[in-house]
Parts: sequence; C-alpha cells; structure tokens
Amino acid sequence: MRTCAEVRSAMLGDVALVDATLCLTLPEIGVVVRSNTPALLAELRHYFRHLVVTRNDDAGTVPMIEVIAIDRPPLEWALPWQDWLREAGKQGKKDAVVDIAGGRLIRKVRTGMLFLQSLDYAIAAGPCLTNSNQVINFINNQYMTLLQQRGWMICHAAALSQGEKSIAIAGFSGGGKSTAMLHLMADDRLNYITNDRLFIRAATDGVEVRGIPKLPRVNPGTLLHNPRLRPLLAPGRIAELQALPMAELWQLEQKYDVDIASWYGGDRFSSQPNLTHFIVLNWSHGRSPEAQQPTTMERVDIDARPELLDAIMKSSGPFYQHADGTFCTDHIQLPRQSYLAILRQVQMFEVRGKVDFSYLQGAVVQRFVTTKHPTKKWL
Repeated sequence: MRTCAEVRSAMLGDVALVDATLCLTLPEIGVVVRSNTPALLAELRHYFRHLVVTRNDDAGTVPMIEVIAIDRPPLEWALPWQDWLREAGKQGKKDAVVDIAGGRLIRKVRTGMLFLQSLDYAIAAGPCLTNSNQVINFINNQYMTLLQQRGWMICHAAALSQGEKSIAIAGFSGGGKSTAMLHLMADDRLNYITNDRLFIRAATDGVEVRGIPKLPRVNPGTLLHNPRLRPLLAPGRIAELQALPMAELWQLEQKYDVDIASWYGGDRFSSQPNLTHFIVLNWSHGRSPEAQQPTTMERVDIDARPELLDAIMKSSGPFYQHADGTFCTDHIQLPRQSYLAILRQVQMFEVRGKVDFSYLQGAVVQRFVTTKHPTKKWL
C-alpha cells in the first residue's frame, strides 16, 4: 500500500456503505458523512443536530468534504509507526503516524482506530461506534484544517459571546477553563462558541473568531460543583466524589460530555462575533503559597507578559495538512509573533491567586456582560 487510493481500498475492504448520509453545514465548509452502520450516523446526527441540513445547498459555493467512517474490528497493520510527541504535561502514548504519498495514516494507540487524512480522502476505520468521540474529532479536524489553511490561528481556549463580542478563556494545564466556561453559561446572556479549540484571525474591524462544534468533555469534579450539571452524575457517584480530598478530585480523569442544547438550551450556540476579551487562568489550587492568596483578575499587556502565550498557543496536531499536501511535524515551533500581533487588539486579563469560580463569574459579568439582552445571531 503506497498510495492513498490503495490505503482507502484496504480500509474499506468489502464493507458496503449504507445509502443514508449525514450533511452538516459550518461557516465556510460543508461536510458529508457516510458509514456502513446507520447507528453511527444516528449518533453523529444527534451530536451535531444544530448543524444538520437535509441537503447540501452550499455545494459549489464552499468546499465540500466527504468523511467515511467504517465500523469494523481494528486493522492491525505492521507499518513503521512513529509516535507523535505529546505536549508538555501529557503522559502516555496517544497517536502514531505513518506518512505515505499525498497522505498520512494516524493510529490511536489506545483504541486501535485508524484514520487516513489526505487532500482526497478522509476515512476512519475501526470500532467507530465504541469510539464515536474520535469520529467526531475527525470530522472537526476537517474544519480545523480548512481554517488553518485560510490563515486562522489555533488557540487552546474556550469562548463565549454576548451579541457581537466574545470572551476567550485559556488556562495552564489543569487550569479549569471548561469548568469556568460552564459556570459562566449559567448566565443566559452568554452563549456557547467553543470549549477547547478557538480560532482567531485579524480583521479590519478587530479580531474574528471561529469555534469548533465539539461539546465540552469534563471531569466529574466539574459536574459535582455545578448545580445545573450535577444531575449528570448518579446519586451514588455524587457521594463517592464528595468523600474525596479536593486535590484528588481535581486530578480525577473520567470524562463526561455536556450536551449544551440539553442542559442550557438549543438557542445557546453563538454565531461569529469579534473577540474583545481574553482571560488567562494562571491561578493555583492545593497548598502552594499562591493558592492561599485572594483571587484577582487584572488587565495585562501581552507584550510585557509573553509567557502567557504558553497557555494560549496550540499546535496543529497530526491531522493537519497544508494546502500543498504536506503535513506538519511534532517539533514545529509555534509562531509567537503572529499570536502577539493578533492579541494586541483585544483586552488581555490574567487571573491569579486561589481557584475561585464564583469570583471569576462575578468579575467577568461586571467587566464583560451588559445588562440588556442583545440581538442574537445563530449559526
């Protein structure tokens, strides 16, 4: 198997695709998803339900990407896999890659899911139903690739909006940006843009943003301390979590999807506002001296505090393919000056001291949220 076409044939094998398709529309792109199992299409249809269209009316005016997801046993191919270097603070192996002519194979080490990424094909094969979250990520990666090819910068941040303005929240490892974002969603004047990947680009009237249709995936501590979301936990599990020391609860890794439409309302998805504020969570928990200090949120000059970029910048990852067909590596240097040039146009804030989501919620509402409900524009 030396070409993408040969790999595609081997991934599909003798599997027959069902006639039904899933059509999604996002800003600047349309996606058509095909599969061999209606159950997977139904699950994806529910997940992306605010983006589903009955037909591709945008065909011919925006790029159309076909994603094929084949539910089958893992393909155990003996290839010269290279482990993809993970970011600082991340443990264990996650992705392995093999580059072929015009494309790249990516294997998820823990699940055996296999992906073909190329300019011509986007195919997922393996236990897709069991690992539908990875199929969702693969679909989103097609959108992320297009945005980056068009000059958008990727940020490791959540974002909310009110009307035509938006606020982004980034944090150093374990900083709680998703928890903070979900606490802020309790205010119905704020609407959801994105949870973990935010794209920014300079425009004539400020800084544009794009979000990724990926639901928040949070740890149980986030649900336990959020009254609206606590019902996601079984009563017995709530008691178990309440008995854990706070430090242990903070580190607990057990992901739950938070369905924004179900828990906050189907009209809480934002459109494409300009970025006006950016908060970096640089606070502390535990017994460190910093964690004993009162929580503060102060405006900062990003040029004077360039180290805050480390909480904001995000690598493109193994799925990103340049428009010329080449792929990035895991040793690429992120363009700090390009981030600085964009972020100089927004109000930057740093949160220090102890972790206090109630304080943050009050400070954000005071500085950012207007009392009058704005006119809303939706995706």
